[in-house]
Amino acid sequence: MMTIDFISLGCSKNLVDSEMLMGLFEAAGYRVTHDSPDPQGEVVVINTCGFIADAKEESINTILEQVQRKAEGSVKRIYVMGCLSERYLADLEAEIPEVDGWFGKFNYKELLSVIGHSPLTIDHSEVAAKNVQCSMVNGKWQRHLTTPSHYAYIKISEGCDRTCAYCAIPLITGRHQSRPMEEILEEVRQLVKRGVVEFQLIAQELTYYGTDIYGRQRIAELVEQMADIQGVRWIRLHYAYPTHFPWELARVMREKKNVCRYLDVALQHISDNVLARMRRNVSKQETIEFIERLRREVPGLHLRTTLMVGFPGETEADFQELIEFTKWARFERMGAFAYSEEEGTWSALHYQDDVPEDVKQRRLDKLMRVQQNISAELEAQKIGTVLPVVVDRLEGPYYVGRSEFCSPEVDPEVLIAADKAEMTIGEMYDVKITGSEEFDVYGEVV
Repeated sequence: MMTIDFISLGCSKNLVDSEMLMGLFEAAGYRVTHDSPDPQGEVVVINTCGFIADAKEESINTILEQVQRKAEGSVKRIYVMGCLSERYLADLEAEIPEVDGWFGKFNYKELLSVIGHSPLTIDHSEVAAKNVQCSMVNGKWQRHLTTPSHYAYIKISEGCDRTCAYCAIPLITGRHQSRPMEEILEEVRQLVKRGVVEFQLIAQELTYYGTDIYGRQRIAELVEQMADIQGVRWIRLHYAYPTHFPWELARVMREKKNVCRYLDVALQHISDNVLARMRRNVSKQETIEFIERLRREVPGLHLRTTLMVGFPGETEADFQELIEFTKWARFERMGAFAYSEEEGTWSALHYQDDVPEDVKQRRLDKLMRVQQNISAELEAQKIGTVLPVVVDRLEGPYYVGRSEFCSPEVDPEVLIAADKAEMTIGEMYDVKITGSEEFDVYGEVV
């Protein structure tokens, strides 16, 4: 039985693609591993990211590491798929000929026939040419989960119709393409049968769901139907957009107890000057009104956002406006990054990258110090409260868990001393918060 080692880089959307392909290989009789610290397989498949400079560099370095292993005889064949090879296929083929095959973002299932003959019939009949989610073999859904067995990511669409000046995603993935609703719901039902109880809904633009195949936004309906599936304990929403927000979704979040009071909305900036140059199609006042309405309609909401500093033309006054906005908004969860020019984007073609790198870093550091203090204050307010917490793992002296306000990998965690409780991975417990740090909190089982 041939072993295939998968290495998945980049975002959770990439991870879903890797899991789908791994499931198909398993169904075809192969053994698969994922992100193994010591790969032993004859074949390595690398799923790359091509979003920003750092991600591209990581992808290239990973490919070159495996090329070196091939030269040493540790691996026989290397295949590369994903966003990097979708965008730079010709250049990569010329520069790294040691790779045995290059596949893009949407044709990676061809690896099944390239690596070896598959005796199974793969049914793609209900899937659009670029819709990569459906992986049915002999009537069964195939997916190899790399996450802990109690949670999974559900990708509900691919691509994006937005035209933000800095973003290369539409250049890589194309226009927004929703998956059929019943297909998504069936995937959730099958994952529930396998013991998955927590679902992270992901898309490049979550709230746009349905517009391309149904003619209207149907994200609220999708989430509501998911929430009604028996066994679904938590649903968490990632990557919404502030304009044309479907407010029916706020009602669903408020009324359905298993829809987490959590929303990930990348706002990027607040200065009207910068927002206009970013082509965000939203103003400062509209952003403020959006946040205020969200918090009114979903009491207890934890809002996650991402902000950008150093965009071309950002002045010190613009940056100070961003600082004051962050202090006002008091985001429960926030990440930030410095602008990185990406070839082919609107900003690369029309603007000069005129903010010096040291200024970008200074602004980024200052913004994150502000958020660090806000996070410390907000987490401290949880002391004395009791929260339902799911346990993800045992790490050192602590069980590590999350409340509904914490998404895996990116958010603060709840630490429970292992010598004071015996807990089961994947189970949920009522935990009283007893202490906090700038991000994580400590608790004990009630």
